[in-house]
Amino acid sequence: MLAILAFGLTAILARDLPGAMELLILQHLNLSPGTGYAITSVTRYLAIFIGIIVGSALIGFDWSKMQWLVAALGVGIGFGMQEIFANFISGLIILFEKPIRIGDTVTIRDLTGVVAKIKTRATTIVDWDRKEVIVPNKAFVTEQFINWSLSDAITRVKLSINVKFKADPELVTQLLFEAAEECELVLDNPAPEVFFLGLTANCQQFELRAYAAETGHRLSLTHDLHCRIKNKFMKHHIDIASPQLEVTMKGQQYHPASGNKA
Repeated sequence: MLAILAFGLTAILARDLPGAMELLILQHLNLSPGTGYAITSVTRYLAIFIGIIVGSALIGFDWSKMQWLVAALGVGIGFGMQEIFANFISGLIILFEKPIRIGDTVTIRDLTGVVAKIKTRATTIVDWDRKEVIVPNKAFVTEQFINWSLSDAITRVKLSINVKFKADPELVTQLLFEAAEECELVLDNPAPEVFFLGLTANCQQFELRAYAAETGHRLSLTHDLHCRIKNKFMKHHIDIASPQLEVTMKGQQYHPASGNKA
């Protein structure tokens, strides 16, 4: 009966203790969402572990007499479930080292989205199509990925613009700066930048670099800048350079004097 009571209390603690800690303690502390989640997750694991040990002892299970069986089972489980254990350990590393946190915008492989959940085996990422993608925790420990908001949410947007060779470069630079200054999504600090990158046979190559407050503003900022740049170029009669292709025609030539074709 005591063992049943211990297992029952363990199940209740594992279910309700994280919520109680959040209401009574964590909400009064200045902690990030990822840190609070790490504390409640580790607390749940400790409660489950201690409850299993205490309940087993009350039943009369002697762990010291089962050490060889436990070791053999551990080796077998290690080989058969190594990926699961690797993801579990990786989940603990993520919770403590915090390379990603709930609410971060990340890119891993071909997936970009916001971290919604960090569980013991996998992390849930919500992409821009509102799809929930489950990524094993091991990927965030062993693979290279981008965290767009780890220490600074500001991100840079680059626009490449090619204008015709005859356009005035000073006027083009001025118009690009004006477009960036008029866009509400472009930050003043860091300030936008315009560079004249080079010349080709038929165009001048410019690059506008502007900064957005967060990753979610990148597309809106790009759209707004393109619209403003187009309107300003049309107003000042500046044409975008288009690729040119030179074709040389080789054919037969007719000589009237001889009446022969060469």
